[in-house]
Amino acid sequence: MVYTGFESSGLQNAEETEWVQYGEPIDWEHGLVAYDEGDLLKGDEQELQPSMNRVLSLIDYELAMKHPLERTWTLWHWENDRTKSWTEMLSDVTSFNTVEDFFSVYYFIKPPSNLKIYNDYMVFKEAVRPMWEDDVNKEGGRWIMLLDKASKTFIDKMWHDLLLCMIGECFLYSDEVCGVVINVRNKANKLSLWTRDSRNVQAILSIGRQMKELLNLGEMEIQYQVHKDAMVQHGPNVNAVYKM
Repeated sequence: MVYTGFESSGLQNAEETEWVQYGEPIDWEHGLVAYDEGDLLKGDEQELQPSMNRVLSLIDYELAMKHPLERTWTLWHWENDRTKSWTEMLSDVTSFNTVEDFFSVYYFIKPPSNLKIYNDYMVFKEAVRPMWEDDVNKEGGRWIMLLDKASKTFIDKMWHDLLLCMIGECFLYSDEVCGVVINVRNKANKLSLWTRDSRNVQAILSIGRQMKELLNLGEMEIQYQVHKDAMVQHGPNVNAVYKM
């Protein structure tokens, strides 16, 4: 029997590996594309003639090997262009719903420290647009931390770690979390975690405490701002409802 479509390191015997994820057993007979020697044509060029169900078996196997996230997330990119409106500057890049697809996206894009000034990355729950006016966001707010531009490593690490905390559902009130935004600006970069309801004090404070703990922020301060306040106030004048 000849196995095709896998790197040598990716093919394992059923006696060696019985479980792939979440305790679900792999059907090694049907989960791999297997060809009997009769499937191989003899001649100058050997050509495989797999049946359609065998091709689908390979697809099902590859999907089974991925680790699904709790929900689907969308990556957005915003780049300043004075000839366009704010929404025209916003681009829906891609969506992902598995751990493997997330890292494929994460390592494909530039890290925040390499972005030009006035560029933003946003990762939000599917169907939630990264703007204050969105129905899911309009009653919400955001936990904000300012990042010193001198430390590129720290900027990228905070972005990476907060993303993993969010898509990994690490927050007790994960349903209240909408998304993460990194703003690249002249004096300092801004990393924020958006929540859906600024009136849910218990959830807001819990998320803030966990954010500081999970990111190991120590004495570094984070502030919570309500979106409606940010709409009428600007920059450092926006009132911080909570500080930690």
